[in-house]
Amino acid sequence: MTFSFAANAHGDKNKDKGLFKGIVTPAAKVVLAFHQALETGNQKQARAQLADDVTIFEGGRVERSADEYAHHHMLSDMKYLAAMKSDTLEHQVTILGNTAISASRSQTTGTHKGVERDYQGMETMVLEKQNGEWKIKHIHWSH
Repeated sequence: MTFSFAANAHGDKNKDKGLFKGIVTPAAKVVLAFHQALETGNQKQARAQLADDVTIFEGGRVERSADEYAHHHMLSDMKYLAAMKSDTLEHQVTILGNTAISASRSQTTGTHKGVERDYQGMETMVLEKQNGEWKIKHIHWSH
């Protein structure tokens, strides 16, 4: 799994290349808040960013609701992220009415359960504006 955490990881050198677009939009802030919550182990905050009927695709598996994710893989994701370092290589957020698409790529390194890891991962999120608030409706993580 891979995440594009802090906005400060983006760096000025990449802004000229167009690798970071739309990252100060309200939808992007929801994505960053979700990542921050996972990184810091804040289950309540992570859950709050998800639509109730979110679908999450990862490693050939699917979770079909925020509650399913919160009760199954969220804690293991948080433990994994606590052991890893992830640097955002690019992140673009596009708003299309009440829908937003967040696409990012990151470099993840670290040791988890005795295994050294060093890979580039990709993340796509679809957000939907629900009752005036952006919520993550779909996540696809791959590396």
